[in-house]
Amino acid sequence: MRTTPPDSPTARRRRRRIAFAATATAALLITGLTTAAHAQAADPSTSKVTWTRSCALPRQQGEMACNALRVTGGRTAFQQQHGISAKAAEASSPSGYGPSDLRSAYGLTSAAANNGSGHTIAIVDAYDDPNAESDLAAYRSHYGLPACTTANGCFKKVSQTGSTTALPTGDSGWAGEISLDLDMASAICPNCHITLVEAKSASMANLGTAVNEAVALGAQYVSNSYGGGESSSDTSYDSAYFNHPGVAITASAGDEGYGAEYPAASKYVTAVGGTRLSTSSTTRGWTESVWRTSSTEGTGSGCSAYDTKPAWQTDTGCAKRMIADVSAVADPATGVSVYDTYGADGQGWATYGGTSASAPIIASVYALAGTPSAGSYPAGFPYVNTSALNDVTSGSNGSCTTGYFCTARTGYDGPTGLGTPEGLGAFTG
Repeated sequence: MRTTPPDSPTARRRRRRIAFAATATAALLITGLTTAAHAQAADPSTSKVTWTRSCALPRQQGEMACNALRVTGGRTAFQQQHGISAKAAEASSPSGYGPSDLRSAYGLTSAAANNGSGHTIAIVDAYDDPNAESDLAAYRSHYGLPACTTANGCFKKVSQTGSTTALPTGDSGWAGEISLDLDMASAICPNCHITLVEAKSASMANLGTAVNEAVALGAQYVSNSYGGGESSSDTSYDSAYFNHPGVAITASAGDEGYGAEYPAASKYVTAVGGTRLSTSSTTRGWTESVWRTSSTEGTGSGCSAYDTKPAWQTDTGCAKRMIADVSAVADPATGVSVYDTYGADGQGWATYGGTSASAPIIASVYALAGTPSAGSYPAGFPYVNTSALNDVTSGSNGSCTTGYFCTARTGYDGPTGLGTPEGLGAFTG
């Protein structure tokens, strides 16, 4: 039974979820798909960008939702940058940032070309994407990335028990999430191997079992692009699923604005927030701010109600675990290109956002940075070398009593953590 205080951010998030579930149609609930009200970005240049949630919001205790948002219309930042007209659900060509954009933004161009060989990134998601390998091949081929297939040993897809044949049932929404995760791992670390571990359902127990299987199979970098409300069970989940010294585990901070999510609240993971990423005339060539679209859409952040504070966190306003640690692009209006062909959501090329984009990006940066030291908790690495991060100092994801919980500032803040990657220095240890 949940014991969240009635006025906490987690409680407010749950009330929003309950309100959503009450108005959703029975058909959507049965199929596991949900369409959020189309949102508008604050920047006039991308104010007509609309999107939908890929996965249903949690409907019961212990259930997780993927944090992927698929653009359905409007003109993204990439389209504006390249003079491409606005087209709803354009499927014939990319309409979001690609590998070269992301590497440029985060100082990873040289590392992506030279690092990653022999390292395996695990992607943990729920349900099966029958087209995962072929869609991954299409993405990598389009961008000139080396092939990553079962045949050449680069790609592997297994169930939460490690089976390559007894896979879960397919799900269109989670397939979009899977494509997003695989494509972001490919964009940042094209020389890495990828293992996709598919849980049989979106329960924390099954997803956690998939995390354990990923580590058992040898992955030292594990991305989790899902989350749900906190509960008193979280500390037991920590020890059962996420306490893997020497493994870099990332988790999305959430897409519903200010408020803590699990497993991002786990003290053993790197909690990844989301930014709005735009080109600029600065030396870097890019600028970022907190991603927020509305009071219920934006990057998650907050002070955990249950998880203890890890030793490396030194902010004084939150006595327990603070979310997030670092961040990367997540605003759908400045979203990333993804190739997905499975189910109703799989139309070919699409643009995605959400902290489901930022979590695999950061997992892949860890992979570029090299093998974590034995016995280490890589979530603490960025706190040692903060100068190797782009400090995000503008924007907020909601209203909160303690300002930095939801508002960007110089140094650490909840929505963007310590900042976004500027090379690999903050991800080694």
